[in-house]
Amino acid sequence: MDSDTGRTGIPRSGRHPGARMLHGPHRTIGGVEAWTVWLLCTAFVVWLFSIQTGYGIVSPEIQKSASLTVAQIGLAGSVYTWAFACCQFFSGALLDRFGSRPLLTVAVVFVTAGAFLYARTTSMATLVGAQVVIAVGASFGFVGAGYIGGQWFPAARYGLMFGLVQSLASFGSAVGQPAISWQLGHTTWQQLLNGFGALGVLLIVLFALLVRNPSPDPGLLGPVTARPPLLPSILRELRTCFANRNVVLAALLAGVSFGTMIAMGSLWGPRLMQAQGAGSSLAAVMSAMSWLGVAISAPLYNLLSDHWHDRRTPAVAGVLLQAVAVTLLIYLPGSTPGVATVVMFAVGLFAGAHMLGFTIAGESVPGALVGSSAAIVNGVCFVLGGVLEAVPGRLLPDVPQLSDYRGALVIMPVLLVAGAVAGLFIKDTGHLSTRTEAAPAPDPGPR
Repeated sequence: MDSDTGRTGIPRSGRHPGARMLHGPHRTIGGVEAWTVWLLCTAFVVWLFSIQTGYGIVSPEIQKSASLTVAQIGLAGSVYTWAFACCQFFSGALLDRFGSRPLLTVAVVFVTAGAFLYARTTSMATLVGAQVVIAVGASFGFVGAGYIGGQWFPAARYGLMFGLVQSLASFGSAVGQPAISWQLGHTTWQQLLNGFGALGVLLIVLFALLVRNPSPDPGLLGPVTARPPLLPSILRELRTCFANRNVVLAALLAGVSFGTMIAMGSLWGPRLMQAQGAGSSLAAVMSAMSWLGVAISAPLYNLLSDHWHDRRTPAVAGVLLQAVAVTLLIYLPGSTPGVATVVMFAVGLFAGAHMLGFTIAGESVPGALVGSSAAIVNGVCFVLGGVLEAVPGRLLPDVPQLSDYRGALVIMPVLLVAGAVAGLFIKDTGHLSTRTEAAPAPDPGPR
């Protein structure tokens, strides 16, 4: 980073005397307001993940009430995944362009509206519509919280703050399914989803009142210039990020790691455990243990990489160890629930390495493109997650046995090794953590 410029590339000094201020007084980076905004955005992610996690539990009830087939329920889930992935690639660029205040509030409005629509599902069209509306808002959730960490905290803490978001979201996934299952025993699925919607209304009010864009140091401000057209600007920013080798390699490494975690933690892990002889309740506990592993390790990888000033080595090592853990899980002999639980926890623990993909990508682009880089990484994570959920299903027979699962799921450790190999070609950014410690947050204001 040039010593005369911040991450935005705007000179610290020498601003034109007639330049007009774009913002009010500078708000304290890392202060009370910063933590308030970050905690609120993280609460949005946890709430959002609870709705996403609840689909697997609530969908059988929706299927009965709306007279849908299993295939239609599966199709609706696929619509959500692909709508989310498509919107994800644009959400980061929009955050870079407009900042967090308007967009994140609008995102909460979308998810809240989707939750209420979800509760009123009476047909396939209603269900698909609810999934698309939720997906549009959800595409700003995780990336938005990470963006807030990059805006309101010192640049060197970007990876750690992003890791903490993933940690809390994963912990929410670990406890969300049993909590929702318990609630369904005491209320209807419509009342449950309306409750999620009511919580969303509260979040809308809090976001509108409290979420702000931080003002940059006046020394970083330049003269006001006209903004380029929106769509060409977004496409140009995405093209710039995709042209950055580090962003692409970091996205591939993170994508195979978290994509495997999604597939194993939410679908194939429990089914594999049941094929090995575990009951459905024990399989659910094992799935929760994998998410608990992610919750613990997500911030730790960034802390370790900061301490070692090395991003690439812990990222590659974590993905390789995840490949070993997934291989052990696939080929475990039956009737070993204790060992399987530990291995599932290890799968999640090593999957926390995927968070370094966000850090590497964010440190490889100018501050004005941090949101776009995070959106690309997260989008690739979900695209590969969808692939790893769908492909094994195509390979399995109608009534799969343990040997069938082993043959279909071996694609996961193979892809993890390939992702680790890609990671070896990443240009390490760990040395930037010391130089960016005192750097200002990227400017979220007009450009």
